[in-house]
Amino acid sequence: MARRGERLQAEVLAVLHRRGGPRSACDVFGELREVHPGIAPPTICRAMAALTEHGRVHRLESPDAFIPCQCDRHQHASILSICDDYGTVEENTAPDLLQQLSSIVGKSGFAPVRHVIEVHGVCGSCGGGQAHA
Repeated sequence: MARRGERLQAEVLAVLHRRGGPRSACDVFGELREVHPGIAPPTICRAMAALTEHGRVHRLESPDAFIPCQCDRHQHASILSICDDYGTVEENTAPDLLQQLSSIVGKSGFAPVRHVIEVHGVCGSCGGGQAHA
């Protein structure tokens, strides 16, 4: 039998998958509050934190939103391409790039704990970086 926290995490993940595109914690809270009227915002935040920690959800730093993980390779940090027009997010991994980044910053004695790589631009559906009319 699933614990309450695990059930809520599954519901949060379902909301993120159903909605498509990045969603703020407030958006997820609003949707789940309709189903669970007594739910509190910290409960949603804990579920999001647990999902992020287990690699099932990514927190987008710049728009302060969340997306479900699109890759099966949770052991690597993701490179997130964010379309500034449509708001879509594509996830890729590049372990060699992350090792190079760690090596570069490590030369000064800095010890990276996690990598967050977000690249903003326009997706192929928007014109693949071509100027918009």
